[in-house]
Amino acid sequence: MGKPTGFLDYKRENDLEIAPKERIQNFNEFHIPLSLEKQRLQGARCMACGVPFCQAGMMIGGMASGCPLNNLVPECNDLVYHGNWEEAYRRLTKTHCFPEFTSRVCPALCEAACTCNLNGDPVTTKANERAIIENAYATGLVKACPPEVRTGKKVAVVGSGPSGLATALQLNKRGHKVTVFERNDRIGGLLRYGIPNMKLDKKVIDRRQALMQEEGIEFVTNANIGENVRAEDLLKEYDAVVLACGASNPRDIKAPGREAKGIYFAVDFLKATTKSLLDSDFADKKYISAKGKHVIVIGGGDTGNDCVGTSIRLGAASVTQLEMMPKAPDTRAPGNPWPQWPRVCKTDYGQQEAIAVFGHDPRLYTTTVKEFVMNKKGELCKVVLQKLEGKRDEKTGRMMMVPIEGSEETVKADLVLIAAGFLGSQKYVTDAFKVDLDGRTNVATKPGGYATSVPKVFTAGDMHRGQSLVVWAIREGREAAKEVDQYLMGYTNL
Repeated sequence: MGKPTGFLDYKRENDLEIAPKERIQNFNEFHIPLSLEKQRLQGARCMACGVPFCQAGMMIGGMASGCPLNNLVPECNDLVYHGNWEEAYRRLTKTHCFPEFTSRVCPALCEAACTCNLNGDPVTTKANERAIIENAYATGLVKACPPEVRTGKKVAVVGSGPSGLATALQLNKRGHKVTVFERNDRIGGLLRYGIPNMKLDKKVIDRRQALMQEEGIEFVTNANIGENVRAEDLLKEYDAVVLACGASNPRDIKAPGREAKGIYFAVDFLKATTKSLLDSDFADKKYISAKGKHVIVIGGGDTGNDCVGTSIRLGAASVTQLEMMPKAPDTRAPGNPWPQWPRVCKTDYGQQEAIAVFGHDPRLYTTTVKEFVMNKKGELCKVVLQKLEGKRDEKTGRMMMVPIEGSEETVKADLVLIAAGFLGSQKYVTDAFKVDLDGRTNVATKPGGYATSVPKVFTAGDMHRGQSLVVWAIREGREAAKEVDQYLMGYTNL
């Protein structure tokens, strides 16, 4: 540890953000990193504590505490402080495939578990990670490293999201010949089309893809199982197949008037926006317009927030975000102590922008849609909202959010975006490979394993664990690669 008193000597300094009213004029990333010298001082704040929960990645209180990848956080922070950026990159990439992704989109489980949280502000581990990887790219440390020896084994990875990319990277490093199949026109899965460009510039994905191709990984786009790619052919041609197709079934809202024109799933809205941006900078008009519309976003999570920020950039007249649950406390409750994940209210970038543009927080808590109202043309024109309250189910003992009679309110709505989460894997893929499913329609495996019920077929990521974080997907991809390698070679050194 280079600076024992660093956490006392230096205050936390976050990267800069372009002001909301300025950044909504485009879809560019809006975080401005600190200089390397300033970032170095942030590394000095790490206490190198004896029990570093920041890298634990363990479940505490039903939620993950610390990094699921078990990144060597104190070591990396210390190397940042000493300005040893090359070694910091080497230590970070011992456990991590894609720090350029997580340093932009991860909710920073490491920071939530930082010991400095006990009586101060956590270390800027996420920003430190971004400084490490971007400096590594800038100085040529990140370069293609094709395997010196090939094993003669071939692996097909179906899906190019974070779990699929992590699986492919690791198996290729081992010397297996890897082909990644992606049903969309570009690789990246949710990184590409589920996360808006202002959170993750797609050039960051393109940069990594170019490196992986140089290392020998083949990518096949517009390749959809059951359409132009047969499961039987993959099973015949490849020694192993890894299913990493994500949890792609969006949860719907069943209410009268659901058939009205102007109601979309969030994933379709976000995908269309990003694709039009990438294809033509919106010149093709092939996106779902929010210009001049009163937008209702159903769902209070990250995807809902992304819909808020995207709608504002597309010129929405108003944006309202519905959250079924009550507002979380602004500070930790006594029953939610460190190092548990802090269940507190978070005002994210989309909500910040709504406050700046419309003058108020867009979120309505304990609220749902009772009815969608359409005009004579079948177009959405209004939404009937209803308040909810928590009641305990006498049979199960579970708390349920139930409607409050007489609490209805009708509001204008031209566009509704459903961001209510996902239900699991898509049936046409699982049917094609004839793999068993669990009760949540995720692909079933033995506990802690990645092999499916079908010989030589494995799974990883959201398709396996259900909707989750990018960092968990990367972890699953790395672990699945180990199991595949063990299957192919009889041992593994991954």
